[in-house]
Amino acid sequence: MKKLLVIHPFLFAIFPILFLISHNIGQMVSFFEALMPTTIILGFTFLLLLSSGMIFKDNKKAGIVVSISLILFFSYGHVFNVIQGWEIGNFVIGRHRYLLLTWGTLFTCSAYFTIKTRRDLHNLTNILNVVALSLVVISLINIGVYEFKTRGIWQDNSRSAEDRETNTTDLGNAATPDIYYIILDGYASSSTLKEIYDYDNHEFNDYLTEKGFYVASESRSNYAFTYLSLASSLNMEYINYLSSVVGVDSKDMKVPVQMIKDNKVMNFLKSRGYKSINFCSGWEPTNRNRYADLNIMCVGWSEFSMVLIRTTMLRVLERNLLEDPGRARVLCIFSKLSEAHRIEGPKFVFSHILSPHPPYLFGANGEPVPATKFEMSGGIWRQKENYLNQLIFVNKKVKIVVDEILSKSDVPPIIILQADHGSASTFPDSNWPDRPTEKMLKEGMRIFNAYYLPPNSNDFLYDSITPVNTFRLVFNYYFDANYELLDDQSYYSNWYKHPYEFINVTDKVKYD
Repeated sequence: MKKLLVIHPFLFAIFPILFLISHNIGQMVSFFEALMPTTIILGFTFLLLLSSGMIFKDNKKAGIVVSISLILFFSYGHVFNVIQGWEIGNFVIGRHRYLLLTWGTLFTCSAYFTIKTRRDLHNLTNILNVVALSLVVISLINIGVYEFKTRGIWQDNSRSAEDRETNTTDLGNAATPDIYYIILDGYASSSTLKEIYDYDNHEFNDYLTEKGFYVASESRSNYAFTYLSLASSLNMEYINYLSSVVGVDSKDMKVPVQMIKDNKVMNFLKSRGYKSINFCSGWEPTNRNRYADLNIMCVGWSEFSMVLIRTTMLRVLERNLLEDPGRARVLCIFSKLSEAHRIEGPKFVFSHILSPHPPYLFGANGEPVPATKFEMSGGIWRQKENYLNQLIFVNKKVKIVVDEILSKSDVPPIIILQADHGSASTFPDSNWPDRPTEKMLKEGMRIFNAYYLPPNSNDFLYDSITPVNTFRLVFNYYFDANYELLDDQSYYSNWYKHPYEFINVTDKVKYD
């Protein structure tokens, strides 16, 4: 009889990764993001299969035991999400200790019967091979169909090719200001902090004002969530036309992601002799940018790896595996931002910092947050005290960065501190209702927005400026560009259902 190939363990190992990619393909999970976890799990599976084969002296039994362990390993987090907090009477059964006990019992019993059986496992191995291969093929087909359907929707930012400058001008170092565009994710406006969080942010605003910043006290985001907000501000335009480009019912984020990576602001500055520096954020659209001249890396898992880890048995070690690296990444970004002035030549520094947005990793003085959940959306926003403490800590780190940049730069730099959207403590757990209340809209779309524009160039700024006009104003003033200022509008859309169904909510969120 022809020797049977035992391939199902490797297929079961890569299926969860392919499944996660296929179900998040519209959010542009890159091959690079999936490469590391795929390599790790395949290597681990090979070693596990090799050692099991040596112990059992039977490759078919070894393969079945390894596949059982992989299925239990990758299903753990999904099951825990369902049972977390379950109670029988006053007894909480939805805890790791009980699920681990259950999973241990299932593995022990399954492995025992597999090892002890005297039946020929040839047919069972064939069945497992076919099942595992089918799961992998289905995921690959989903990925392939998506790529086929979207292959022409956006090709190398061709829509804005006419806007891209091709003749590079070397401006040298003499009088060319470095430009820092720092996105503080989910940083609420001062009015929101006062009305909803009962916190007066005047100390931080006063610090910035004394340093020469202009704090736009009535600023709003142009869009309700990061994908659209950054695609808009980095391309200096409203992107409502995406409804017709990708379809009003689409949830595909391929186009906004490409617009974030290959954007008009970066191309404009590159054409004028600037280097483009991207700080890797951990969130895929701003994590690595192949169009940038330099990607500055910091330790920490990518968002894809974090989601994958939380679906596995490693969920038990969530604090050590996710929270500590998450803290380290944020601290690293702030530290390296303070040193970016050392990079020679005029530079455009873009840094998207995933804070004060959840997860809540920092207390007001930078200490770890006890008993917090590593969640980025939903009901986690209602932890107002944790949000506020993390914001206070961010303020402290921003001060250090600003002091370092201003004191160490040879030419006074341009610094833009800006939120992509506000907070969401008044939103329901789903975060994105079809008909948000006016209170929700004001909290979600009123933002922090501050500019340092030397020398004394604040006269052309105004309190209600929105991100879409940020670089229109900057480029007009510093580079004699001729961009027309756009009306400052705000558009809401339901991120989960219809992200491209835009509702103009300007009248509801603007200041009285």
